[in-house]
Amino acid sequence: MNKPLLTEDVCIEAVAYELPPHRISSVKIEEEIAETMARLGLERGQLERLTGIRERRFWDPETQPSEVATRAAERVIERAGISADRIGCLINTSVCRDYIEPSTACLVHGNLGLGPECINYDVGNACLGFVNAMSTITLMIEKGLMDYGLIVDGEGSRQVIEATLKRLRRPETTEKDFRENFATLTLGSGAVAMILAHRKVSRSGHRINGAVTRADTRYSRLCLGQPDRMVADPHRVLVHGVELALETWKDAQGSLPDWDDETIDLYVPHQVSQRNMEVLNRTLGLTPEKHHLNFSTLGNVGPAALPITLAQAEESGRLHAGSHIALMGIGSGLNCSMMSVSW
Repeated sequence: MNKPLLTEDVCIEAVAYELPPHRISSVKIEEEIAETMARLGLERGQLERLTGIRERRFWDPETQPSEVATRAAERVIERAGISADRIGCLINTSVCRDYIEPSTACLVHGNLGLGPECINYDVGNACLGFVNAMSTITLMIEKGLMDYGLIVDGEGSRQVIEATLKRLRRPETTEKDFRENFATLTLGSGAVAMILAHRKVSRSGHRINGAVTRADTRYSRLCLGQPDRMVADPHRVLVHGVELALETWKDAQGSLPDWDDETIDLYVPHQVSQRNMEVLNRTLGLTPEKHHLNFSTLGNVGPAALPITLAQAEESGRLHAGSHIALMGIGSGLNCSMMSVSW
């Protein structure tokens, strides 16, 4: 049986992110497919009404994931106040990739000029990749392989949304096609980087307490993505994803210290839409006001969403010394992870 990850020796040393310059409203998205929506008898305004997403962002055309991930990495290294040669491992978790091969991690590694002794590779697990990489780096640091590890992620939704809008404008588009492609229109863009450090060298003291992860791969084909196409069954992803989250929550209560809505000060979730958050809160018995949310202006930024949200929660003053933070994500697969952090 899989055991929970428990630790006292690893800290989140710093987080930094980059947001794209172009804001794309849900109104603008629907304007692009207005003729199709009218033909299918679909009411305008439902993209924002059903999801709560007012806008998402695009990078400039041809911007590569490694490029924006590198920018975020440079910022986080500066913020952590360490030299790059102290980083023992770099993991990239982007769903978006420059190429099938080589890894995006090695491109970022080269951009940063990291040394040959710094391990680098990609970890892919849909929206959970970043949290999975945090667990992996934690184990490496605990094992004594390094004092510092770097995780990066660069996501761009321009290509897949523009390709989807082009398909949806075709006269043969059906209502079923629209439903299957609806989730694609919620995707956003962003880049983020995080440095984890051994407690003995950490200056932040933001300690990771542990993590639990649970899978239900009976539903691994509910959301299928390619660089220019994603088809999903949003309702079934929601229903079965929240079912999995409830079981993961129960695992966390039995494994992680003080894991309860009363003792958790702030939730930092991977977030998809307002509807998903409402069902999650109701099913798990979570206090809605304890969530830090940004999907209304960023959309679904994949694995970058959770660490960006953590950084923005800190910027907004919601994190204080001693705060108990729950990092929570549900990803296509289906997989779910929950991680306890003491700020």
